[in-house]
Amino acid sequence: MGRRTVRIAMNGVTGRMGYRQHLVRSVLALREQGGLDLGGGETLWPEPVLVGRREHALKEIAGRHGLTEWSTDLDAVLADDTVEIYFDAQVTSARVEAVRKAVAAGKHIYAEKPTATDLDGALDLARRANAAGVKHGVVQDKVFLPGLLKLKRLIDGGFFGRILSVRGEFGYWVFEGDWQEAQRPSWNYRAQDGGGITVDMFPHWEYVLHDLFGRVTSVQAHVATHIPQRVDEQGRTYEATADDAAYGIFQLEGGAVAQINSSWAVRVNRDELVEFQVDGTHGSAVAGLRTCRAQHRGTTPKPVWNPDLPATYDFRAQWQEVPDNTEFDNGFKAEWELFLRHVALDEPFAWDLLAGARGVQLAQLGLRSHAEGRRLDVPELTL
Repeated sequence: MGRRTVRIAMNGVTGRMGYRQHLVRSVLALREQGGLDLGGGETLWPEPVLVGRREHALKEIAGRHGLTEWSTDLDAVLADDTVEIYFDAQVTSARVEAVRKAVAAGKHIYAEKPTATDLDGALDLARRANAAGVKHGVVQDKVFLPGLLKLKRLIDGGFFGRILSVRGEFGYWVFEGDWQEAQRPSWNYRAQDGGGITVDMFPHWEYVLHDLFGRVTSVQAHVATHIPQRVDEQGRTYEATADDAAYGIFQLEGGAVAQINSSWAVRVNRDELVEFQVDGTHGSAVAGLRTCRAQHRGTTPKPVWNPDLPATYDFRAQWQEVPDNTEFDNGFKAEWELFLRHVALDEPFAWDLLAGARGVQLAQLGLRSHAEGRRLDVPELTL
């Protein structure tokens, strides 16, 4: 009983996502609340060991948050037997080698996605982790968003009847970097550096669809590089070799169809940066990051198409807000808590490296579907 410390090597915390969502809003937030309550009077206290390539950045972050442990020597950190967990939020192209080293060192693995640049690499990580007997998980944060948690509540309650379709819209305008600074690092637009919206977002859509609606059984995709030239962080113009938009159609187990558009070249005319509309025989819902609105068949109006008259319906006003009914924590932090409980108490954790490999598989098949101009089956993965 009492406080148990778990030391976590956190690689990639100098990046925007690794720093803000994983270090500050997850691990440090857990420390601010006094640690993770494991029950029975025991508390788990996360102790981050910051890892990266830029010494000055690591030192600055550590000083800002009162942390004392940081290193540019990953091998030395992994050789430390007191470090139990390795977390990776590096660029995708550097992830496989680092995770392999961590598995070989006997560390439990928690990693951002995509877990690898190709399916073979992703499956190799899962097989190695299983063979080593370490626990492993992949960040699949969007299923922990308040809007999607409300949507899942509707699904679990039978609100939709038979689900017919899912339509998703994600994206925003990422400035080219010339007259306004880009909101995303330039490597996102270079295929040789692991960039591209398909490899970034299709892994998200795989687990969202899989967890909420059913396994993806086929994919048909069209990808595009709408903005062919951009300006990098040093003000240099470069050729965008990776896709900045992807338009996918996914057949789901059970018969529903999902259509999801992903784009960094679209201006937002919706309530949130991502929205999913689900239509079923008994009702429909629109879920975003935080909100969810629903319309039951008993309250569905009966519009009539007449292009000669102005619309008299306020369509948005005809939907009902789904209440919170609970307090929602940060989605990244919520999954961190589940993974830490998995490590400490051996509680179940569904989002492992095999689940991460499914996301890599879908992205790879999406790109291949575009290249070949046809729909492709998505085989079920096993190790």
